[in-house]
Amino acid sequence: MNWLYNEFQQIGKDYSLEEEVKVYDETHSRFRDIHQESNELLKLLNVTDRDVLVDFGSGSGVFAIEAAKVCKKVYAVDISQNMLSLARNKAICSNVENIEFVHSGFLNFALTPKSVDYITSTFSFHHLPDFWKKVALEKMNFLLKDDGILFIKDVIIEDSTPFENINRFIAEQEKLGGVFLKEDAEQHFREEYSTFDWVIDSLLERSGFSIQSKSIEKGLIASYLCVKSNEHNKTRALND
Repeated sequence: MNWLYNEFQQIGKDYSLEEEVKVYDETHSRFRDIHQESNELLKLLNVTDRDVLVDFGSGSGVFAIEAAKVCKKVYAVDISQNMLSLARNKAICSNVENIEFVHSGFLNFALTPKSVDYITSTFSFHHLPDFWKKVALEKMNFLLKDDGILFIKDVIIEDSTPFENINRFIAEQEKLGGVFLKEDAEQHFREEYSTFDWVIDSLLERSGFSIQSKSIEKGLIASYLCVKSNEHNKTRALND
């Protein structure tokens, strides 16, 4: 089918470029503590050494490496070969061996059905248009074991004063990182596929997930903790 979405195309920042990958950790450290975020997420998820976790959009590998220290197996999935190389080198330096680095995205990643305990995605889901978000969520549901957990954190827009929230966010980014972060934020809203929270709510529920918790910071940064809904999938199986 020639109309299938090419998820290997770079949307927004081009992380196929080595120079962008080299500055990723440094620039993101200006407005977020990725190590702290990673440890807080692992504590929230309560993963164990029996669990298998897939991290979509694994980027420079900070979370995947921390997760591998407590998980049985981690799949670090990213569309950028340069990001995967950076993350792989970090894992070697950290003596972490139970990570499989996969050059793929949400739509192309393949694994045995019902073989995954946790799926995470942080600031990556917005690379997909809404139609393909739904396709990706259904595939993730397919991978998860019954009662498996999905966590998504992303730029997701609350349907209340969105223009004011976006402009405020861009101004805050400029204060934190000057023109570089200002232009990065502007490019995000101009070119990438962040959508309204009520759209994500519906896509999750229609894809077989029950939203356990949801929070939105500053009307823009949303976190979703979801569980695979067995009742939804039983109903779907009967209808099929």
